[in-house]
Amino acid sequence: MNHIISKISEIEASAASIMDAANERKKEYAKEMDEKTAQFDKELDEKTQAQLNQLRNDMEAEAKQRLETQRLDAQHTMHRMEETYQAKHKQYVQTLFDSMTKE
Repeated sequence: MNHIISKISEIEASAASIMDAANERKKEYAKEMDEKTAQFDKELDEKTQAQLNQLRNDMEAEAKQRLETQRLDAQHTMHRMEETYQAKHKQYVQTLFDSMTKE
């Protein structure tokens, strides 16, 4: 009987040891998963920031290009208007004068 109790005690001790080891492995696995999750989140955040920065830079470059195009178009229009004025301002004045003096 003592022998049976001794064997049961050994089995119980062995089972407790196995459970302790399993719990320890479970804690290590949970810690490892937390570390991997944190690393994944960090890498994802860095990648997202890099993509956002690239997108922002691309959009700024496009906006600058559009502004430059608009500036050049406006400059060209002003130049054409000035040329038209220089070429026809006497005609404009005469037409205006004629329309004002006609009754």
